[in-house]
Amino acid sequence: MSRFKTLNEKGETVGSEVQLKKKGSGLVFILSAPSGAGKTTLIRKVMEELSGLQFSVSCTTRPPRAGEKDGEDYYFVSHSLFQKMVERGEFLEWAEVLGNYYGTGRPNLKKLDSEGMDLILDIDIQGAQRVLQQMEHAIAIFILPPSPELLQERLVRRGLDPPEIIERRLGKAKKEIEEAHWYHYLILNDELEETVETLKALIIAERCRKEKHSILDKKMKEWEAYDGKNHR
Repeated sequence: MSRFKTLNEKGETVGSEVQLKKKGSGLVFILSAPSGAGKTTLIRKVMEELSGLQFSVSCTTRPPRAGEKDGEDYYFVSHSLFQKMVERGEFLEWAEVLGNYYGTGRPNLKKLDSEGMDLILDIDIQGAQRVLQQMEHAIAIFILPPSPELLQERLVRRGLDPPEIIERRLGKAKKEIEEAHWYHYLILNDELEETVETLKALIIAERCRKEKHSILDKKMKEWEAYDGKNHR
C-alpha cells in the first residue's frame, strides 16, 4: 500500500487507499516481458493490491507446470481443440512459442465496463502487436529485466528448462527488448515492490485519464446549477 495518507473529517485514513480501491472502466492493459523477467509475480501482486482488475486466462497446448491450475493460470487444451478454436475465430491473437501454441480469447469490453473491471493480458511481443492492431486504445506495457546476467540467473534458478531452452529464451529476450521501443510504457523490474508501486500508479493514471471527460461533464453541470445564494 502507498505510504501517502491523509485524514478525513472523521479522522479516518483516506487518500491513496481510496484510489487503490477505485474500480476499473473497461481498459485493456497488455503486459509483455522476456521469460523469467518476473511478470507473473508482478501481475499477481498488483491484482492483490488494486481492485477492478481481471486477468485474461489464455489457452495453451503446453502441459501444466508444477503448481499451475487449469482455468486459473491457463486453459490447457489439446492441439486439435486449439486448432478448432482458431478456425472458429475465438482468439484475439495466437502464436507458437517454442513448439507450443498460446491464444488470447476475445474480451467482452462492454461487459467489463459495466462491471467496473479492467483487463490484463499477459502476452508476448508478437501477440501485443496483433492486439494493438485490433484494439488501438489498449495500453501496452513492457517489463524489462535488470540485466542479461540476472535474467539468466532467474531462468536457471527456477529450474523449469534445460540449458538449451534457457539459451533459446535468452536469445528471444534480446530480440524482444530490441523491439520494445513501441510499447507505451517500459518498466524496469529491479526491485519488485517498487515495480509493483509503479505499475499500480500507471493503472490508476490511465483510469483517471479515461474518466476525465465524464468527471468534467458532471462537474460542469454542478457549476451550471450553482447560484451561490445558499453558499455564503
